[in-house]
Amino acid sequence: MKMVPTASQTVGPFFHLGLNPLCRAQLVSPDTFGQRVEVEGVVLDGDGNPVPDALLEIWQADANGKYPSEGRQSAKEYFNGFGRVPTGANGRYGFTTIKPGFVPGPEGSVQAPHLNISIFMRGLLLRLVTRMYFPDKANDRDPILKMVEPIRRATLIAQPTDLNTPNVLRWDIRLQGDQETVFFEI
Repeated sequence: MKMVPTASQTVGPFFHLGLNPLCRAQLVSPDTFGQRVEVEGVVLDGDGNPVPDALLEIWQADANGKYPSEGRQSAKEYFNGFGRVPTGANGRYGFTTIKPGFVPGPEGSVQAPHLNISIFMRGLLLRLVTRMYFPDKANDRDPILKMVEPIRRATLIAQPTDLNTPNVLRWDIRLQGDQETVFFEI
């Protein structure tokens, strides 16, 4: 008889009873200042199959490039810069937010508008950390994006689903394989 190790349960599966109250697909209130953006996509594994039980955690600055901890906002315009969305059975996710402003970068540089994304799912010992950039000319000057090989940068930039609706963006996350999304060490 041959003993084969079993898979360990590391970050999931997630229990909806405890998790659902923490999920927020609407990162904005009706009065939040900024350009509204809907982001949709799918999380795919190394074989190109949808991942039905992943969780995306989103952190971002507001439209003025300030993270919520950096300044006060009125209750009417409340924006906490945080969201959490699960993938469905088909690996799809979606959320509504605003396009963030420019934030300070290393050595006095300025970073292009982006979202900080953490991905949690079964089989991972640690979360995966990546960024989603907006289709913006400022990406050419972003100091973090410049550290990524040019051929792989496209994996970090969301694209409009339709030129007539530029506020709806598509950003698929590929965990491995061809066109793997760039992940950062933390």
